Amino acid sequence: MTMKVNQLAACLAAVSFLTACGSDDDSTPAPAINMEKAQLVLNTNADIALAAYTDAVATAEALQTALAAFRAEPTAANLEAAKKAWLVSREPYGQTEVYRFRNSPIDSTDYASEDGPEGDINAWPLGEALIDYVVTNSTDFTAKQVGVIANSAGINQDGAVDGSSQSNNIIGTASIEINADLLANTATASDEHDVIAGYHAIEFLLWGQDLNTTNQNPTNGADRDEAVNTAATGGQRPLSDFVSNTVNDAADRRHQYLAVAVQKLIDDLKAVKAGWEAEADYRVAFTSIETPAQAKQKLTEILTGMGTLSEGELAGERMQIAYSSNSQEDEHSCFSDNTHRDVWLNAEGVSNSYYGEYAGYDSDLNGTDDVNTNAVEGYGIDDYLREVGLDTLADEAVAALALTETNYTAIDTQARADMPFDVLIMDENRNANNPVAKTIISLNKQSRVIQEIATGLGLGDVVDEDASECNTQDPNAEC
Repeated sequence: MTMKVNQLAACLAAVSFLTACGSDDDSTPAPAINMEKAQLVLNTNADIALAAYTDAVATAEALQTALAAFRAEPTAANLEAAKKAWLVSREPYGQTEVYRFRNSPIDSTDYASEDGPEGDINAWPLGEALIDYVVTNSTDFTAKQVGVIANSAGINQDGAVDGSSQSNNIIGTASIEINADLLANTATASDEHDVIAGYHAIEFLLWGQDLNTTNQNPTNGADRDEAVNTAATGGQRPLSDFVSNTVNDAADRRHQYLAVAVQKLIDDLKAVKAGWEAEADYRVAFTSIETPAQAKQKLTEILTGMGTLSEGELAGERMQIAYSSNSQEDEHSCFSDNTHRDVWLNAEGVSNSYYGEYAGYDSDLNGTDDVNTNAVEGYGIDDYLREVGLDTLADEAVAALALTETNYTAIDTQARADMPFDVLIMDENRNANNPVAKTIISLNKQSRVIQEIATGLGLGDVVDEDASECNTQDPNAEC
């Protein structure tokens, strides 16, 4: 992640930004919209979206290649290569989540209704018992958590699936054809827990449940404090699950499922990317402004994605629900233990929009973006605020983003030191210095600064209060 160092330094002493930097007086009239500069913000925002989705498609295609190689030769080395390809594919995609909550192509096909493919791409938690065998217990892997109340995949007469049967699932039901039409029946139940498509379906099939203790002896998951993995990353699905003895046996069907799921993922990502192409209807509509009112509306959309992702979705849904309840099953990437990257990348996407920059993605998983083919250095919200004289707000935002970066970097550092997200949220580790708790709080503050920016520009509300039922000022409060 990159930051404009000179701007960061200007307010670095104000990490306690609410006091040191302060906010612009709400009674001060909003500056007139600078149409020329607003146009630059919109163009850059669209350029970053196209770049990030382009990289998301490319890395999904690389994942498809790795899965095909694994199917042709199901070795331990090829399984690890497929897992790495999945992890890399998350790096650019995670930065695109900031384009949600604003009827962009990820959420809407017509810039109006919420009928976009996001649910097919990144929905979670997964109803894993609907897909393949699982271990259940009475604590963190209950039937309610891993099963489904209903489904449209033809399992158990489209009824509930609780994981008690090793074969009452898609993989175990040989008569069900695994194809794109089947996987389109995702998140159809009233609680939308019957997710069977997208990144997390592929993740589950590759890793399986994370049921290992620190000494790597398998457990039944009965004790939450033992059903974590601190010596290796994520679940330990055995290679034998992928070694087929006959056509359409369980192993063969897992490979079929992976092939169909990754193709559907690529198709869905390409559809989203297409909306951001230069002459696409959505991009033309989003970047075309003729009046100050239109410019305000488009700036509001950008800030809504930034504010709602910061507070409701990331701080609340993706972090606090798991943190406050010590729920391993509710962490975003619970099978691969990649949640630390989800947090980093989602937050980085907000920063990308603010600074008008996209550095690319990390292909070797060392924490540094090294694929810069589609990098963007443009004109961001920060540039615009300074152009119209709202330097105090700009400094406040720089400090807020810096504090969030410090905190999510600490989560990432801990995860790389064998304390992944599911260990950080355990009861014994929850305290005021916990980096997960600190990141939740700083994201809450960050969202308030984003709202102050909207207010300072004379825009409307940009933080959706209904995006989460969490009180993200208190990470320990149950949602």
